Amino acid sequence: MKLYLVRHGKAQSDGKDPRRPLSQKGREEVARVARAAVKKGMRAMRILHSEKLRAKETAEILASTLHPSEGVSEISGLAPEDDPLLAKEEVETEEGPLILVGHLPHLEQLLSLLVNRNGGAEAVSFSTGTVVCLSQEKARWKIQWALHPDSV
Repeated sequence: MKLYLVRHGKAQSDGKDPRRPLSQKGREEVARVARAAVKKGMRAMRILHSEKLRAKETAEILASTLHPSEGVSEISGLAPEDDPLLAKEEVETEEGPLILVGHLPHLEQLLSLLVNRNGGAEAVSFSTGTVVCLSQEKARWKIQWALHPDSV
């Protein structure tokens, strides 16, 4: 199975809008990374995102490029301070390619939990708009590739 962990794009400041939607730069970086990820073979049956507006908007931009067969949904367990074990349990029930759109520090903790199995050291730097592709082989997760907005 393939799993894609995506950090939301660059958001507006609290002072500008307390809901923190994506900035124009954030929208552009997510669209650019999505196009590059498709070229690397990214696809998904579902895109799941946190309740935060910036994650929802990131998921919608990804969906406009990827057209997931089961759509886009908000779920609990992907907020910045949520326990990564909740997301791990969600991932373990999936059968097809899945995208999770979330935040720091949660995504770093989840990635470390999946790859290191014990939540050890940070495995990838999650700048805004980053996509990390993981594959599962015999119950073990491995990082296949990562795309950062500055590299595409």
